[in-house]
Amino acid sequence: MARRSVDVPALVESARAGSPRAVARLISLVEDGHESLREVMAALAPHAGNAYVIGLTGSPGVGKSTTTTALVGAFRERRLRVGVLAVDPSSPFSGGALLGDRVRMQDHALDPEVYIRSMASRGHLGGLSFTTPQAIRVLDAAGCDVVLVETVGVGQSEVEIAGLADTSVVLLAPGMGDGIQAAKAGILEIGDVFVVNKADRDGADATVRDLRHMISLGDRTEPGLWRPPVVKAVAAQKVGIDEVMEALDKHRAFVEENGELTRRRERRAADEIETIALAALRARFAHVAGHAGVVTLAREVLTGHLDPYAAADRLVLELGEQLGA
Repeated sequence: MARRSVDVPALVESARAGSPRAVARLISLVEDGHESLREVMAALAPHAGNAYVIGLTGSPGVGKSTTTTALVGAFRERRLRVGVLAVDPSSPFSGGALLGDRVRMQDHALDPEVYIRSMASRGHLGGLSFTTPQAIRVLDAAGCDVVLVETVGVGQSEVEIAGLADTSVVLLAPGMGDGIQAAKAGILEIGDVFVVNKADRDGADATVRDLRHMISLGDRTEPGLWRPPVVKAVAAQKVGIDEVMEALDKHRAFVEENGELTRRRERRAADEIETIALAALRARFAHVAGHAGVVTLAREVLTGHLDPYAAADRLVLELGEQLGA
């Protein structure tokens, strides 16, 4: 079945004018890997690069969606246009977003200056979706001043957000073992701001104290380096959100002043280029599994005439010659 053709210029113009339907369509094209995706990205490129990207990660149950909702309200009070990408686990049946965090964000559902989209991780590790960078570009080009990216919430593997966000927020909650999790998971290295949510629970002060102690043991205590603040909040009651916003403002000022923001965005663009290039190479070499030469080389490896690395080098050389590389 042929895919429906897309009027990319008209779609981008509508998205730039604030049409939620056009933005939704563009993100769907991104998620589907539509044949017009290259044209879409080329049309969006001149309009992107203005949104500030904030990533929120943490273990399940710490209140990521509730905190995201509270932050959306705080940014809207500043009259900023806000985009939200909530990356959910994939349905094993449809491949779509399983949880649909938009259900928890109904407070902003009717606000035309807020766009909320659930995205399926589709098995991609790191707490994000493979297409998240392109989806961010869509929201950026559509005029969002701030884009909030909420990760899946699977625990210790969610470090990918650090390479995608201008500011990474790590959420924890007392009584969930998060202090220990943070110590062993590498989460301390990715957090620019730590928020101990549900701080009305017993143990909140101890969690804050443990976090601050662990941060003090890290390598970011030297003069001129950012030392992540630890903020207490009760997002469901909007308590402590002003303090979270203040911490976000301070980090943004810090990375803008010392050039770190530009360096982060350059790394982000480089990672995106590398990912796209590698995907293209994988697609070009997709037939390698059924390549007759692989079977021959496998037999030589089994008989000891070749080692696997030499066999791989020979296969790459052969395929490269076939592709005119």
